[in-house]
Amino acid sequence: MSELRANIVSGDWVIISSERAKRPADFKKVKGPKEIIPQRLKECPFCVGNEASSGEETFRIGDAKSWQVRSIYNKFPALSPKTSLSRHTGGIYNLITGFGFHEVMVEHPRHDLTISLMSDTDVENIIKAYRQRYLSLEGQKGIDAVVIFKNQGAQAGASLIHPHSQVIATPIVPPQLRHRMEHAAQYFDAEGKCILCTMLNEELSGKKRIVLETENFVSFIPFASAAPFIIWIVPRRHMSSFGAIDDTELKDLARNLKTVLGKLYRSLDNPDFNYTIRSVPVREKGVEYFHWYISIVPRIANPAGFELGSGIFINASIPEECAEFLRQSA
Repeated sequence: MSELRANIVSGDWVIISSERAKRPADFKKVKGPKEIIPQRLKECPFCVGNEASSGEETFRIGDAKSWQVRSIYNKFPALSPKTSLSRHTGGIYNLITGFGFHEVMVEHPRHDLTISLMSDTDVENIIKAYRQRYLSLEGQKGIDAVVIFKNQGAQAGASLIHPHSQVIATPIVPPQLRHRMEHAAQYFDAEGKCILCTMLNEELSGKKRIVLETENFVSFIPFASAAPFIIWIVPRRHMSSFGAIDDTELKDLARNLKTVLGKLYRSLDNPDFNYTIRSVPVREKGVEYFHWYISIVPRIANPAGFELGSGIFINASIPEECAEFLRQSA
């Protein structure tokens, strides 16, 4: 029998469609002939040797000839710090000039790797770079939010194979984040505790949807997942801002992220995916009612007319079964 489930963090409803539900293994990516990806591609702007043409560098781990991670300005930015910040309103129209920052994080010198195949140190370097750019950009005048995200694969919106993430700093609080903040604040006013802390404790108590536990982080499939195999990685310590992560937690997060992505890679045959670090707006650091986390969304199901028309997603998988499937995978 199908169920309507509510996500207590977002306030969204989803339909867990047991009648349509597939077995977890049925979501394995259907592939054609295996693509051979070289370690270096001459035409790739992110590959070693093409640094001068890839864009202005903002941060690097390693030296110029043997770098490990590079952050560069996006050559085709959604927002730019070269634009002056101003707002124009009138009638039903509200416009802000395209001020902001848009950077690309080149995650590794090799063209053919994904995070799940990198070394622990490689992934730690990526998280270190995330933290450095987050802290740097949140301090820029006019910035209200910093969004770190990764698109891997064509279905996830990636136009280049070379492993990379992106960082966009905006002069507004994204509406989706504001909605979650407001929902969390209402819960805190009523219950006196953080909504994510509550969810985490419930998941740890029930164990049904846990994918992986490490010392400082817990990965689980939410009770009301909007699509198959969505995974949240949540810190055990209450932190509203990603920028508050310490070195020990950073190392543990790298291990957790690599392991979880590795489970998806092996059990679903390397699906395309997006992930996002959901953290508080710049001017709301330290709040008790919100808790940062990473949301991983494999792109193995597409929204259709009902989802687009209602905002209620139909999930043709059962979260508890998906979690069990991933727990048992190598």
